[in-house]
Amino acid sequence: MWGMKFIGKIIFHIFSNALALYIAAQVIEGFIFQGDIVALFIAALILTVINALVKPILKLILGPLILLTFGIITIVINAFSLYVLDILSPAITIQGYIPLLLATLIIGAVNIIVGFSAKATHE
Repeated sequence: MWGMKFIGKIIFHIFSNALALYIAAQVIEGFIFQGDIVALFIAALILTVINALVKPILKLILGPLILLTFGIITIVINAFSLYVLDILSPAITIQGYIPLLLATLIIGAVNIIVGFSAKATHE
């Protein structure tokens, strides 16, 4: 029972990240997605794994800085996650720091909106 709930959450995050990556690629010049829907979901899977494994470690290490900056450093951590995705996924190309920052903000916003709407429909 617990395992199915966990797998459901992972699948949800993959779909949410896929939607966020697609929207970022459509809206931001310099954030380029090249590929089909399979490549999009592979990139979303990679981002989900980065967010599940690497991001908590970085938040733990940078915890005092997160507190001192009132959470602004989390944007840097999220941008780092996208930068790693750019390295690992041939379907994603980020051309510069401004597209990286804008994509970070848009992907975060889309994930928040999708997460809130999912909670609202689930309850």
